[in-house]
Amino acid sequence: MAQPGEPSQPQPSSEESFLDLLVETLEGLEESVRGQFLRQFFRTLAQVDLSESQSNEYWRLILQRRRELSESIGKRVSLQAVMVDVLASTSFLRVPILMEYEEFKKLQINAATDALTGLYNRRLFDEYCDKELNRAKRYSHQLAVVILDLHRLKEVNDQHGHLKGDQVLQLAASTLRKTLRSSDFAFRIGGDEFALLLPQTDSEQALTLCRRLRVQYEAELGPMSLNIPATLDFGVSIFPEDAEKKNDLLAMADKRLYQLKSEGRVAPRVIPLELRPSREAPPTQAPAPPPVQAVAPKVEPEPPRAASAPPTAASYPEKRKWERVSLAGTKAYAVISEGGQKTAKVIDLSYGGVSLLLDRPEEVPQQFSAVLHVPILPPVRVVLRRAYAKPLESGRTRLGCSFVS
Repeated sequence: MAQPGEPSQPQPSSEESFLDLLVETLEGLEESVRGQFLRQFFRTLAQVDLSESQSNEYWRLILQRRRELSESIGKRVSLQAVMVDVLASTSFLRVPILMEYEEFKKLQINAATDALTGLYNRRLFDEYCDKELNRAKRYSHQLAVVILDLHRLKEVNDQHGHLKGDQVLQLAASTLRKTLRSSDFAFRIGGDEFALLLPQTDSEQALTLCRRLRVQYEAELGPMSLNIPATLDFGVSIFPEDAEKKNDLLAMADKRLYQLKSEGRVAPRVIPLELRPSREAPPTQAPAPPPVQAVAPKVEPEPPRAASAPPTAASYPEKRKWERVSLAGTKAYAVISEGGQKTAKVIDLSYGGVSLLLDRPEEVPQQFSAVLHVPILPPVRVVLRRAYAKPLESGRTRLGCSFVS
């Protein structure tokens, strides 16, 4: 703090403040990334084309010259003056132009993102993985690490060309962006490999999300009319259950990814039915499940089957084909129009059907229409067919229904 009677120091200009910020920022970058930025910086500043190594070397000379001049005259020398001094001595300087801050930010973003997909790149994955792992350790939270592999991308490239293969990669990236929570992170870490960091997520939640990603991605691929069943394979590891170090977590996720590849795909290739939000639309379509919430939904166990009687549709559900999204604790409900309008609580929802909680299930016919009111989604009119009825201890009945399409 300046004392009374001392001469006041001149305030640095906005250009000098920006260049001081630039010095601090570049110190934290890797040499290769710093070289990429400085090459463009000097090209804009002096209209000269240097290599990345030359750019790093001239930047080192500029900082060294600044320290020498500041020590010799006993006060701080502006970086602008030093740059002019060093570049003029090399006969490179022609038209000095100060780079705009927006251009600087653009170069920072380009150095951290994958050009094809717009996702964060491998360098950012390593950095964010360390940060989120430290955060999980500090607050005793779980962290899910997911490795995704775009299965059969090479065949798509071979049969349809690399332009189509690039579109398949871009579609995978857009599916990740649309499906993940705002607290999750997605990265492209290799040619056909992606990675996810899912804070505060356990194994069950991470697997449910991965299966949903696969189904949604396959649905997005449908209009491309590929004759190759491309899909997303995945491997999941959880901190701290599976490992506590980054390399061990990545190795476990990679191992489970290749186990999935060798043992066969556990999720069916199902294209979700299109939503029809209008109440006047024909009641022939089934709703898709709600998007991933702040905490991924849990998968409930199937109702137990009767041991003493052969299987019947009325006694227990058909073999489950889709993950079931629990709606417990929400205000989801269905309005049934048959036999006088009645309301039933929606217990859970999947691509294949819905479970309702009823007092008098006998009043509901074998096939009936209903309007589903589910949080986030608009009201959807559907046609349902009874699959099973399970009495509960509360005296009410869980009625499992499949969508009619």
